[in-house]
Amino acid sequence: MAKEAKTNAMRMLDRLKIDYDVHSYECEEFIDGVHIADMLGQSCDRSFKTLVTVGKSGNYYVFALPVDRELDMKKCARTVGEKSLEMLHVKDINSVTGYIRGGCTPIGMKKQYRTVIHLTARDFDKIIISGGRLGLQLELDPVDLARACGGEFADIAEDL
Repeated sequence: MAKEAKTNAMRMLDRLKIDYDVHSYECEEFIDGVHIADMLGQSCDRSFKTLVTVGKSGNYYVFALPVDRELDMKKCARTVGEKSLEMLHVKDINSVTGYIRGGCTPIGMKKQYRTVIHLTARDFDKIIISGGRLGLQLELDPVDLARACGGEFADIAEDL
């Protein structure tokens, strides 16, 4: 079997000497994170999606949160010091991040954007994030994730 090609995220983690596990699954088009977690028998609490927003200032911000939660845009804007935020249009994901929808990860984007990880990530030894392409996940320590993407932890999700 051919060795799997590394993504930018994997190369960056290797450069930083951060341990991670790779999980792959069959996927030819975007499937939301809840369905993937269910399909793979993973907890939605530890499976994180990556969402990119743009502020009134024109700056981009990256948020990572459990796949079954939604961003609280007011909390997010307050956290990053913006008046308001809106989701990045799907058509712009690749040009801004270098990744595609469903394969977007906070690590190894085209530029280093301010990144905020939902504070529940710290409840786990390891969390699961996209690996940088469809059908690929990385499992790693949330503190290592924060180190790799310059991230901070905050309450950014809507209340349950």
